[in-house]
Amino acid sequence: MALHIGDRIPEELGTDQHGDPVKASHYAGRKLAIYFYPKDNTPGCTAQACSLRDGYSDLQQAGYEVLGVSVDSEASHQKFINKHTLPFPLIADTEKQLVQLFGVWQEKTMMGKRYMGTVRTTFLTDEQGVITHVLAGREVDTKNHAVQILGSR
Repeated sequence: MALHIGDRIPEELGTDQHGDPVKASHYAGRKLAIYFYPKDNTPGCTAQACSLRDGYSDLQQAGYEVLGVSVDSEASHQKFINKHTLPFPLIADTEKQLVQLFGVWQEKTMMGKRYMGTVRTTFLTDEQGVITHVLAGREVDTKNHAVQILGSR
């Protein structure tokens, strides 16, 4: 199953870098930018996270909260957040439930080898948690992602 524009995000989103539950209702009345990324501390993922960090106040002024999601552990997320001073939570989807629900856990190919992994995707929601826009794959500009989100509204 994959979520699409017009679908409501699930209430249970997982646990953050501290092991605390993250729920859609925590963000009631706020728009969300939920971005799925392959791996902490890799070049593209770091560029994307830092773009969102640098544009965080502009995103908040536009009514957005940011949630990052990868299949990395809570400990990995804590290190990533500390290393890059990220002001938003990262969901540790180690059981791959959220990536599968959103449809971003897909077969990928690198150097002729096929494997399952997270396709870089950002879902934007309205204040009621309904998906309004999706940026996926090569469409995501990792170095300018905050500006890209603000232009996608």
